Amino acid sequence: MSSSGRLLSLVYTSTASHAFRETALEQLLEECRRRNAEQDVTGMLLHRSGRFIQVLEGEPEVVRALAERIRNDSRHHDMRVLVEEPIGERRFPDWTMGYRAFRGDPGLAPAGYRDSFADLDADVDPMTTMRALSELTLWFRVRAARSA
Repeated sequence: MSSSGRLLSLVYTSTASHAFRETALEQLLEECRRRNAEQDVTGMLLHRSGRFIQVLEGEPEVVRALAERIRNDSRHHDMRVLVEEPIGERRFPDWTMGYRAFRGDPGLAPAGYRDSFADLDADVDPMTTMRALSELTLWFRVRAARSA
């Protein structure tokens, strides 16, 4: 829990301004992990086909300031906040920034498998966004558990 007892979860999507090689993503993550650990920010980052979805968790003022810094980062554009909500506990307490790249053949995916963020780009029902976040969170945790 944060020192103030309040936490905020902020979820956004954005589009990369240029193609990211795996090494560039690793460097970005190293920088983010270091900064996030200093500010007690946790979350996850997913990347696929030049699109990002990120969850940030921490004290509200810190998360909002970080989101504004990210919005002004030239490495991406079209940032759109999907969810900003108070939370009682962190969904990603063990990660200063967990990361997974979507890979694989979507044709082999089971029915209902989320293989893109396309449906989050439109102004959609907030329940659709929350369901997508829940699916992505579960996917991320399962993948992290398998690799551990």
